[in-house]
Amino acid sequence: MTLLAPLFRLSLLATAVEPQAVRNLFEWGRIENNADWVLPVGTALLVMLFVRFMYRRDAAELGAAWGWFLTALRTAVVLGLLVLFLQPTWRTEIEEVVPSRVAVLVDTSLSMGIADAVPPGGTAEIPRAEKIASELAAGTLLDELRQTHELSVSAFDEEVRPLLSVAPRSAGEAAPRTGDSPNAQPAAFDWQQALRPVGTQTRLGEALQQVLSEHRGQPLAGIVVLSDGGHNAGIAPDAAIETAREDDVPLFPIGIGSDRRPSGLRVTDLTAPARAFPSDPFTVTGYLQSDGLAGRTVTVQLLRRDEASHPRGGEPGSGTLVEAREITFESDSETVPIRFEIEADATGRQTLCLTVLAPDLAIPDHDLLREADVEVVDRRSRLLLLAGGPTREYSFLRVLLHRDPSVELDVLLQSAPPSISQEADRVLEEFPATREELFEYDGLVAFDPDWHDLTPHQIDLLESWIGEQAGGMIVIPGPVFAGRAINSWILDPAMAQIRALYPVEFPQRTSALEITAHSSEDPWPLDFTREGMEAEFLWLGEGLSASQQAWAAFEGVYGFFPVRGPKPGATVYARFSDPRAASGSELPPFLAGHFYGAGRVFYIASGELWRLRSHSESHFEQLYTKLIRHVSQGRLLRGSARGVLLVGQERYLLGNTAEIRAQLTNVRLEPLDAVGVPLEVVRPDGSLAAVELEADPARAGTFTGRFALTVEGAYRLELPVPESDERLVRRLRVAMPDLERENPQRNDALLSHLARATGGRYYVGLGEATGPAAAEPLAAQVRDRTKTIVLTAGASEDWERHWRGWMLFGLAALLSVEWLARRLLRLA
Repeated sequence: MTLLAPLFRLSLLATAVEPQAVRNLFEWGRIENNADWVLPVGTALLVMLFVRFMYRRDAAELGAAWGWFLTALRTAVVLGLLVLFLQPTWRTEIEEVVPSRVAVLVDTSLSMGIADAVPPGGTAEIPRAEKIASELAAGTLLDELRQTHELSVSAFDEEVRPLLSVAPRSAGEAAPRTGDSPNAQPAAFDWQQALRPVGTQTRLGEALQQVLSEHRGQPLAGIVVLSDGGHNAGIAPDAAIETAREDDVPLFPIGIGSDRRPSGLRVTDLTAPARAFPSDPFTVTGYLQSDGLAGRTVTVQLLRRDEASHPRGGEPGSGTLVEAREITFESDSETVPIRFEIEADATGRQTLCLTVLAPDLAIPDHDLLREADVEVVDRRSRLLLLAGGPTREYSFLRVLLHRDPSVELDVLLQSAPPSISQEADRVLEEFPATREELFEYDGLVAFDPDWHDLTPHQIDLLESWIGEQAGGMIVIPGPVFAGRAINSWILDPAMAQIRALYPVEFPQRTSALEITAHSSEDPWPLDFTREGMEAEFLWLGEGLSASQQAWAAFEGVYGFFPVRGPKPGATVYARFSDPRAASGSELPPFLAGHFYGAGRVFYIASGELWRLRSHSESHFEQLYTKLIRHVSQGRLLRGSARGVLLVGQERYLLGNTAEIRAQLTNVRLEPLDAVGVPLEVVRPDGSLAAVELEADPARAGTFTGRFALTVEGAYRLELPVPESDERLVRRLRVAMPDLERENPQRNDALLSHLARATGGRYYVGLGEATGPAAAEPLAAQVRDRTKTIVLTAGASEDWERHWRGWMLFGLAALLSVEWLARRLLRLA
């Protein structure tokens, strides 16, 4: 307040818990400056002088005492009215200290899973992400920053994922011991799990821009970025630099990894068919990636070993020589495909190994070999196509499979008259009714079937074939039988066992008239989820990038069958992208799948994938060939009468989590009763890990487990069958996507540019940024931007109402006393 205001203001300071201080201030609502006092006070003084003048004349005969008494009463009323006019009020001010904040961004793209070369004196390669996780769990970086700043830690790759927020260290808080959680909480934060490399892209620019936007208006002192600098998607980091300059936020990158490519030569992949037939030739393709080896020649060998001679799989890189070739690299950086045409001999599982002989190159052995398993069988795949009517999808797929020499195809067209001729090995007139008939099939594709045609016994056989015998089924609903207005199997309580097989929940409506397929006048592309993009059985090309380009060129589909959503545990691979079809914020699922016991069921929301033929006939063939193989792999690769070992998919991207499922029986071929079974996992580097598969309470004899894929290459899974010498064996491949593989070395130029352009500092490695060896520790470079803000709150309405009520009551009382005195004194 100004000169006179302090005379009418009372200031009270109330103590509060740090960092807040509360002050209650009394002030006049109508007074903004000294000039505002003149008119109301002057008017009140004139009125009071007039009152004194009138009572001096009216009470002349009563004596001075009565005159001053009446004057005092009226003057008190005038003063009361003046107080009401001036609007006295109490204002509460809260002084709050907002701590300085530092945002920590940690790169979790797949390039952070690279294990750089062994440092001098080192004993083992350590992936970049593990180095960061170890530092954050036991190092001093976060603790030093906490001395002054509040921390927000996030992971980033394609998106930014908040991990935790850490308050500044209080004065009485003890420094953490080695191994303590950096947020000083009783439960330690799992940095290894949180920073697991999973992203197929590094969107560094978008991550910085998002963090700057989220912290706008806050005292952000800086952004610490732990990354190899491998920006390969999204907006350019320069846009974030401009925003950081405007907000005066310096960037402090910490470069992780080596500034050189991990190795000069590596075998990136080895592809071979999962099944082959005796005496039939097949193609094996290996891929060599070189760096700085122009003009150099290396020897490439293809080796083979069979399971009969090596029951435990054999030593990686061993086997009988099949063929050797010399490869000369023409440029400094190239990927060379090497194709071998070989012929399968004896039946059984065979392991093919591609190895490179380069004794003069200091390259880790596991980078110079890749292995793949081939199951040599003496029978063709048995498939059954079940269709309610001759749809285009059914017709195209029937012709495709009938021409495949590796497939024995049976068809059952429910709407066809008896004895109709179709392109198939056998034309059935009814669904298989015995175990012998149904259990000979490896896969079933159902195009809008009329499930009412199946008897309860046949439905039980179908459920047992999938759940216990690892059968695979692809289901495609349609408007004829699934969506018909009367007697739809979707609403029939007797069809609950059939609906349980599907990976989606159907709408439970009171009228089947409400179950109508959604259709559009224009095609809508499929919106693939992350799981869908990474699922190799949905790829339309040789790699992830080629597949994404092929699906992007596909115009899309016109409709889908409505469902409530995926079942718990199901995986949605793609959604129908028309936003008008969304239920809330979720687009409807178009491709989805799940395990049902030991088998798989895959759902396609409409029979329109034949439209892929308009773009490329090979895409339709490639998609269904891979998809049928995927759902049927439990039957196709069944190596023991005692059980089957299944993986979620045969190829994963680095950083994913593999889902493992086993269906086992005891010596009497009854479902195995056990709490769990041990699974042995042989990593690409030869190290061994044990994974416990736990019993599935929903189905006897089924065991499930998961484990993280942190190393690129081939994983071998071995499951000893209880009470037997048999071992169930599967192999899965872990690869890094092309974007993360192209430039995996540390990008010092980009990271130093981020620091220099924003007034920050670039550190190469965590050792430069923290610890006693650091010449200029990072924490000392980050300015303290703690600020104090004052929050104002007015008096409560209840308090205002009460004091005004009492004030008016007092004025009325004074006027009443004055009136009564004038009556008693007989004044006019």
